[in-house]
Amino acid sequence: MVGLNSASRAGTTPLVTLSQSASEAMDFVAGFERDYGHGRVMPRFVTEGFMDALQRSRHEYKLLFVYLHSPEHPDTPAFCEGTLCNEILAAFLNENFVAWGGSVKASEGFKMSNSLKASRYPFCAVVMAATNQRIALLQQVEGPKSPEELLTTLQRVLEESAPVLVSARVEAEERRTNIRLRQEQDAAYQAALEADQARERQRQEEQERLEREAAEAERKRKEEEEARERAEREAAEREAALAKMREEKALALGPEPEKGPDVTQVLVRFPSGERKGRRFHCTAKIQSLYDYVDSLGCLEVNGYRLVSNFPRTVYGEDKFSSSLKDAGLHPQASLFVEMN
Repeated sequence: MVGLNSASRAGTTPLVTLSQSASEAMDFVAGFERDYGHGRVMPRFVTEGFMDALQRSRHEYKLLFVYLHSPEHPDTPAFCEGTLCNEILAAFLNENFVAWGGSVKASEGFKMSNSLKASRYPFCAVVMAATNQRIALLQQVEGPKSPEELLTTLQRVLEESAPVLVSARVEAEERRTNIRLRQEQDAAYQAALEADQARERQRQEEQERLEREAAEAERKRKEEEEARERAEREAAEREAALAKMREEKALALGPEPEKGPDVTQVLVRFPSGERKGRRFHCTAKIQSLYDYVDSLGCLEVNGYRLVSNFPRTVYGEDKFSSSLKDAGLHPQASLFVEMN
């Protein structure tokens, strides 16, 4: 008898969690198929943790064949290819056993090697579920074996364990029969009771459904109303902020200067074909031209740039601090708006 949760050479840590053990089992099966499959008949190792594989064997009334894989052992490749993947042996295993394999390099495989006290590889064992988180170790096979040797051992263990498996199957059948009889005896009484309960439940469910639909409709109405009000409020806030910004920029420009030798006439052509003009002092900055366009409110702020045609010059952010005169726009300039 082997205790799976008792102290061992690996300490008192229980087997790894279901998700991790299942992941390790899947990795082992994938690696085994990759390294030794190659079209051969091979044992159908389950892709689940050891405890789940043990429960599977119990439910299927089969013994559990355990293979602990030591990838660095020199006898491992020959044993996997020549013995475990032997057609006759693999078919016998698949027919009569639930097979579980684990690498001793992985957490659960290492812990099982300690629980089963594996001292030599390749290592195989035949176990069956017992009680209180324990297993019965029926046979262990250590070291390299031929297919014939391993097959003989498995046949012997299977024959010796057959009465126990048959007894377990019979007991399970008897339990299922007794349960079925009790269920049939209760069915007549339950049918009438459940019919009444079903009618009452249907009435309550219908009432609850109507209440839910009404509540959901009211919730959606409120959400839509709140969303509409929020959108209107945000739009109004954005528009107010833009209007304020345009007003501030218009005020910052100051009054338009009268014509004179130090005054620059600027004409701005928009993508729509519309033209706007204004006079600026020649010492005004390029930034003032953008403030002027922004104050008109017909373009999205920062969504455009001012460009001259001949020669083509882009008056972008790098020229904001330049004066109109230094930028070559005095005494007059014709610019067009180029959208970003």
